[in-house]
Amino acid sequence: MISVTDKTLKDLEFTTVLQTISERCNTEMGKQKALEIVPIKDQESLMNALLQTSEYVSSFSNNNAIPNHGFDNLSKDFKFLAIEDSFLEVGSFRKIATLSETVNTLLLFLKKFKDYYPKLNEKASHVEFTKIIIQKIDEVVDKYGEIKDNASPDLINIRRDMNVVRGKVNQSFGQALSQYNSLGYLDEIKESFVENRRVLAVLAMYRKKVKGSILGSSKTGSIAYIEPEATLRYSRDLSNLEYEEKEEITRILKKLSNEIRPFLELLWQYQDFLSDIDVIAGKAKYANKINAILPIITKEKRLFFREAFHPILYLNNLEKKEKTYPQTIELTNENRIIVISGPNAGGKTISLKTIGLLQLMLQCGILIPVHERSETFLFDRILTDIGDNQSIENHLSTYSYRLKNMNYFLKKCNAKTLFLIDEFGTGSDPELGGALAEIFLEEFYHREAFGIITTHYSNLKILANELPFASNANMLFDEKSLEPMYKLVLGQAGSSFTFEVAQKNGIPFGLINRAKKKIEKGKVRFDKTIATLQKERSKLEKTSLNLKEEEGKAREESKKLENINAKIQDKLERYQELYDANQRLIYIGQKIDDISEKYFNNKDKKVLIGEFLKMVEIENSKRKKVTVKEKKAAEVVKKEIIKEVEVKVEKIRIEKKERKIKAQKIEAEKPKVVLKIGDRVRMIDGKAIGTLDKIEKNKAVVNYGVFTSKVSLEELEFVQAK
Repeated sequence: MISVTDKTLKDLEFTTVLQTISERCNTEMGKQKALEIVPIKDQESLMNALLQTSEYVSSFSNNNAIPNHGFDNLSKDFKFLAIEDSFLEVGSFRKIATLSETVNTLLLFLKKFKDYYPKLNEKASHVEFTKIIIQKIDEVVDKYGEIKDNASPDLINIRRDMNVVRGKVNQSFGQALSQYNSLGYLDEIKESFVENRRVLAVLAMYRKKVKGSILGSSKTGSIAYIEPEATLRYSRDLSNLEYEEKEEITRILKKLSNEIRPFLELLWQYQDFLSDIDVIAGKAKYANKINAILPIITKEKRLFFREAFHPILYLNNLEKKEKTYPQTIELTNENRIIVISGPNAGGKTISLKTIGLLQLMLQCGILIPVHERSETFLFDRILTDIGDNQSIENHLSTYSYRLKNMNYFLKKCNAKTLFLIDEFGTGSDPELGGALAEIFLEEFYHREAFGIITTHYSNLKILANELPFASNANMLFDEKSLEPMYKLVLGQAGSSFTFEVAQKNGIPFGLINRAKKKIEKGKVRFDKTIATLQKERSKLEKTSLNLKEEEGKAREESKKLENINAKIQDKLERYQELYDANQRLIYIGQKIDDISEKYFNNKDKKVLIGEFLKMVEIENSKRKKVTVKEKKAAEVVKKEIIKEVEVKVEKIRIEKKERKIKAQKIEAEKPKVVLKIGDRVRMIDGKAIGTLDKIEKNKAVVNYGVFTSKVSLEELEFVQAK
């Protein structure tokens, strides 16, 4: 069972992660559920949640994409349907049918691809597959959400009568329109609609001459809107039929509601299932965005996050196109507490938050952005004390608030706790606050809790060095520029670079020296030693990175040479085989030549055939019987060789073509020399050089000594002046 307080959730900015996941959900219920994600107490449920998300992430890269899981929230409709004798509107039934269809599609898909999505299919297997809901609704409601004509025998008769009456309404109105228009009683617009009824636009002066019911007039009073007498009778019949239709539809919807009501619990389950899938999809999309994976969950008490990214910082930097620096950290029974020190703005708090947030995310069923070889243990409790702890509401000072928090830590801290404390011991007198912080740290250590703290206090750095299962760590700083390198290094305390940073920021050297004299010499020397060691560590880190780069380059070169060597060896073997085959053919040729010469001299066919058969038998005895499989394999190899040769020939052809185009381009870019009689010239693409004897318009006569040729000036290129 994991216990996490609201303060821890706030300290680690967990709500921001949930909001980002919520934004990636498709449904309103899914969005709300995502915001309500909490640590999962049962380990089996937690592993199912993590594996389900991991399976959904895999669907983004394989060919079996998970179908749509979207739906309209029907909670209000379901609550209303639960009331006896209530009935739903037709639109709600169409949404219910769509909900059932979506679930069915998803259940069938996950069953079909259960090898790809075993945990998602296991979740889906608890949901009942049924087509009855869809069938019952489809009998009554069409795909557009309208009641079908054949939903009941009475309805089909009512609608048939309505169509007949509508025809009579239109016919009678058409006749009246034609009659009164020919008499000139109508306005230019001729007709209009009043209260959804078709009326004649009669000029006010003729209103008494038109038989019918006046339903209104224009604003100016110049037009009276009259429904003709014949049409009025049919309109009343239509109104009665419309009322009957409405009554029949209500009866049909009540009947359908009664038929669907027994499935209410299943429909709630459908909605719950799809919203759960929506949350899993939201977590998967988030994981895909931050390159998150499922690390190894170990029963052994160990936390090893390799190349861990802070997810919120990573997404913010991605938006700004800035680099995010990953951290690697390890906690084991032999190294269970790490004390991080060093200057402010070096990334200590981010390192602390990264570990806490990732562990919390994981225990809430959310994948985390770490290297695939990372592993971690599931903690029972995560305790944090990070950020500004001044409590205005409780009128407590920072230090009082922190002491209250430490008291809570002492009550709850045990061997399965992960605690994270930022700026440990601050808020009081450095000597006294540091001493109390030291006692707290010792207490946490003896309880075998895992933890990471950040501090500037030298006594806590010394304590971490003295305790066998605790260690120091620091954030690397560039020794020259004093700029942070955002890299956590275990095994050594960090200097606060107090005086160095002050000097860098322009504080006069004289003032810094006076400050140094004000404090104990031992502490300055201790801090100076740490600073020197840290600078050395930075240098070693840079050297190590350079060596790693060189090693990587050397490995690549070695691989290239190995590939080239393998290709050369393969070619040599092929040439050897070709040479052996040719030597054999030459030998056979010589033998045949000898047999032919003997037959030429003695004309003995028996000897000729005997010699030839003997030679064939000798050659066949050397042959190995090739199986069909080997023959096919040989054919494949042969095809591959031919293909390779074709590729190389094509490559040579393309290179030759490119060289030619390049040469032509270079030639075109050369400044054009004006040719004169007596100049030495040659044809473009030609080799023979001749002398230009005559120029006539665009034609030139070139003397090659033995013969002359008449060509276009554009086809000649300059070689040498006269």
